[in-house]
Amino acid sequence: MADQAPSPLPDDSDDRESPLTPPTAPEAPRQHAELIEDEVERATVRRTPKYPVFLVVGAALGLIVAMILTFTFSGTSEESPTTGLVYSQGQVFGFLLLICIPVGLALGGITALVLDRVFARRAHAVTVDHERIHTLD
Repeated sequence: MADQAPSPLPDDSDDRESPLTPPTAPEAPRQHAELIEDEVERATVRRTPKYPVFLVVGAALGLIVAMILTFTFSGTSEESPTTGLVYSQGQVFGFLLLICIPVGLALGGITALVLDRVFARRAHAVTVDHERIHTLD
């Protein structure tokens, strides 16, 4: 008996209901009441710069300028005339970072503001069809 193949499932191609599923009544098509609001508006389309990107690029340029200034001038082995101390290259780099990063941030922000003003001149108005559909169920 173990070598017999399982019997195939009964063919469900005819329209009779299966004994396992209860008969279902045909569903009536559902009616949806919809409220459609249509508005025509004027909108201004323009490009704008992404300010955080300009600020990060400005700070990165300030960091690069501080590195260049630190390693091009080798005046860190002498005593400072104003304080009487000898500063290491790391200290000089830190001092230059305190100056160059805020300057880079300011230049990046100013660049973004100038580009924003230029893009504002190129703005144009368009007609927008705004459609809202509310279903009332």
